[in-house]
Amino acid sequence: MTIGEKIKQARLDKGLTQEELASKLGYKSRSSVNKIETGGRDIPRSQIKKIAEILQVSPISLLGWEDERPACDDLSVLSERYDNILPVKLKRFPLLGEIACGEPVFADEDKESYVMADMDIHADFCLRAKGDSMINARIFDGDLVFVRKMPIVDNGDIAAVIIEDEATLKRVYYDRENNLLQLVAENPRYKPFVYRGEELDHVRILGKAVYFMSAL
Repeated sequence: MTIGEKIKQARLDKGLTQEELASKLGYKSRSSVNKIETGGRDIPRSQIKKIAEILQVSPISLLGWEDERPACDDLSVLSERYDNILPVKLKRFPLLGEIACGEPVFADEDKESYVMADMDIHADFCLRAKGDSMINARIFDGDLVFVRKMPIVDNGDIAAVIIEDEATLKRVYYDRENNLLQLVAENPRYKPFVYRGEELDHVRILGKAVYFMSAL
């Protein structure tokens, strides 16, 4: 439908004659409204707004933009048109409190909280990072770190580690020959935590960090 046809339809829906609409618009005769509705007269935007107010419709609907908007907002359409737009499907991840990026902190296992995130993240739970010891791995204070639960990780992996009743996030290096574990920060300000022998009985790996999420 043209703008004129939309105006005519809205006028009829409102129960107004051309004479009545012309009077409300300040025109001397109905011929001005007839020209608008038949496309014989250009309509300035200011007049479209006034017509929309009288007919109690939105200016956008008269301009026809509403018909195009769903296609522009439909993620399935956009993802087909642009290869760098990907729809996000969400699922709930348990949030187990905070984990230190620095000195260990108490592991607050708040299992009543959840975070909605991309369902393609292969993780079992997430923790909120606290501190700055992992900044060279681009993990900053307040970031959400998603962890896949596993008791052993490969050397160099970033892992969530429980030390007695405290939790920390570090790169893990294990020397089997010397039975020695190092938890290494991604910030030169922090020295590695080193555990050997019986000290290892107080260290438990929760799992491998597989994804993190930062707020813009």
